[in-house]
Amino acid sequence: MNSDLTMQVVAMNSSKLQTSMQVAVFKKAHEMQTDLLETLMQTALSAPPPGQGAKVNKLA
Repeated sequence: MNSDLTMQVVAMNSSKLQTSMQVAVFKKAHEMQTDLLETLMQTALSAPPPGQGAKVNKLA
């Protein structure tokens, strides 16, 4: 009887640890994706360097 209860407690603790690790990994992945998108949006919305786009190169 005691071993059954002990095994249940161990299984619950293991499950809780696994769930918390999955949540931590998910949060970190989301944070990394958000940082990447923020970096890409800053680059996309910034003004082009001086002289770029001043003339159209029709030979290109």
